[in-house]
Amino acid sequence: MIGLVVVSHSSKAAEGIRDIAGQMGGGKARIEVAGGDVDGGIGTDPNAIREAIESADDGDGVVVLVDLGSAVMNAELAFEMTDVDAQIADAPVLEGTLNAAVESTSTKATLDSVISSAEDARDYHKVD
Repeated sequence: MIGLVVVSHSSKAAEGIRDIAGQMGGGKARIEVAGGDVDGGIGTDPNAIREAIESADDGDGVVVLVDLGSAVMNAELAFEMTDVDAQIADAPVLEGTLNAAVESTSTKATLDSVISSAEDARDYHKVD
């Protein structure tokens, strides 16, 4: 199963996104979080991201969803510290994680299909 990692500058935001997406994935999606910096404040930590990636991986790869720009940089650093096949989805973090969670539970899910589902969320409009 493709694993998911939610990276947020806030541990509470990452955990909330995981909880919502987990419900949408029927409780079957494999979702880990990396939120906050090493001191528990606002920020991101490449070591925590690496640990979450390795925990989410069962050999099929991991899709990483991020909230802000520096989370991208730290996720890319984490990729260099692990052998797991992990990629960032260029998607809104909440909606993208929801889509990815649903897709990741499909028996036909691939890294590319989960990323594509996450990135489809860029086109959602909440109001007309």
